[in-house]
Amino acid sequence: MAAARRVLLQMLLCLGGLYSALYLLATLLLIAYKSQAFSYPQDHLVLDLTLLLLTGALEAARWYCADPEARVRSELRSLLSRLRTMLCFAFRHRAPGGTKGNLTETELPLAASLVLTVASSLLTVYFLLWQTLVLWADSVLSATLLALHGLEAVLQVVAIAAFIS
Repeated sequence: MAAARRVLLQMLLCLGGLYSALYLLATLLLIAYKSQAFSYPQDHLVLDLTLLLLTGALEAARWYCADPEARVRSELRSLLSRLRTMLCFAFRHRAPGGTKGNLTETELPLAASLVLTVASSLLTVYFLLWQTLVLWADSVLSATLLALHGLEAVLQVVAIAAFIS
């Protein structure tokens, strides 16, 4: 049973990473559409774009922490390394994140990934409920990402509890 939970968590972490990238692109395109088609106040547009950029940074940190050995272009690796250093500084070592923590059965990387998941979920709630203009497509995209984050968080807590005991 424990192996099945680890496999399910691994699949959710991979699926969540792919969906997050698509979510960010789709949300950016929706914000561009809304700014052209509707009366979108300039200060609200800046706020929504800033929060989307912050969401992207959190998702990039989650993705990079999840697989530090991933081979990416040097520019992206440098940016992600700086983000990882900022967000994982408290652990004073390279926190490999959810995927690596799940595979190596260590609780600290999973805990770091859980913290980033919660922060990303809060920003997703903003895009689901509180952004300036919420279209039906925004609701579907955000609710799906929130459901993925919720499942990941539950399985991460269960995995951390299993690794500790």
